[in-house]
Amino acid sequence: MAPLPATLRILSDGSAGHEAQTLGLAEALGLEPDIRRVAPKGLHDLLAPFGPPDPLDAEAFAPPYPDIAIAAGRRTIPPLRRLKRDSGGRTFTIYVNAPATGLRTADLIVAPRHDRLTGPNVIAPLTPPNRVTPERLAAARATPDSRLAALPRPRVAMLIGDAKGVEEDLDHIAAALLAGGYGVMATPSRRTPPELSRKLGQALAAPGGWFWDGGGENPYFSMLANADRIIVTGDSVNMIGEAAATGVPVHVIEPLAPRRKFKAYLAGLQGAGAIRIWKGPFEDWTYAPVNSTPMVARRIAEGYRIFRTPLQAQGSNPGSQ
Repeated sequence: MAPLPATLRILSDGSAGHEAQTLGLAEALGLEPDIRRVAPKGLHDLLAPFGPPDPLDAEAFAPPYPDIAIAAGRRTIPPLRRLKRDSGGRTFTIYVNAPATGLRTADLIVAPRHDRLTGPNVIAPLTPPNRVTPERLAAARATPDSRLAALPRPRVAMLIGDAKGVEEDLDHIAAALLAGGYGVMATPSRRTPPELSRKLGQALAAPGGWFWDGGGENPYFSMLANADRIIVTGDSVNMIGEAAATGVPVHVIEPLAPRRKFKAYLAGLQGAGAIRIWKGPFEDWTYAPVNSTPMVARRIAEGYRIFRTPLQAQGSNPGSQ
């Protein structure tokens, strides 16, 4: 897709998951984003997304106004709406995930299918937007992270979220995989309990194992690209979607009591052939990588062109105010 002739601002609440989604869309649109982070305090934080933006976050909605603004996370909604207002309606706004403030939150809303949000301005992809692309994976395979390249094959990537209810299983799974001759590489998220990271680090200190402890460059994309199989804890919509974008078998360790919409998400990916619920032994299968990001970017580009047309007819130049 050809890059849009537009300026882009991302409103971020600092969440790694939210930023991955918005940056994935920026990259798919071919746009260099101006990232403005918000951190509302006190009452402004408590009232978000329904209250006004924190004046301390005024940089997020300050001029010069961008042609397009993408936001994710409830704390970004007040400044996103203020940006729309202060730009005189000239900024095309996009909110990622289902907003509690309804369909009028933004010009376009990107809410994954399992959120069951419908409306004329809603894009409902199977997976959330992400930064996994065939080009990024190919580059990481051509020059793998040196810390991973020495691991034996087949290689298993373990992607760990908060892992509530399954913490006790993970270090045993890692040890069993090593004993079975697999190369095992694991990475925690910001939500992973420190004690679980410690146990996994100990288990993967054995030959054939490697655990990212936060030191050095994050090898996440290299792990995705160089894994023959992936195990991911079933508490992160983002990590599961990123794993499914690789085209290698993805086993999900299902939470003990998954929410209904999360079960719907897993069922959708199972229907697409991308994942299977972890039962113990590995299963082998093939599928076409599942990644909704290019489709969402195309829909955003189409929506922006339609939005821009009447402004051009009025002699306006979006983003010039």
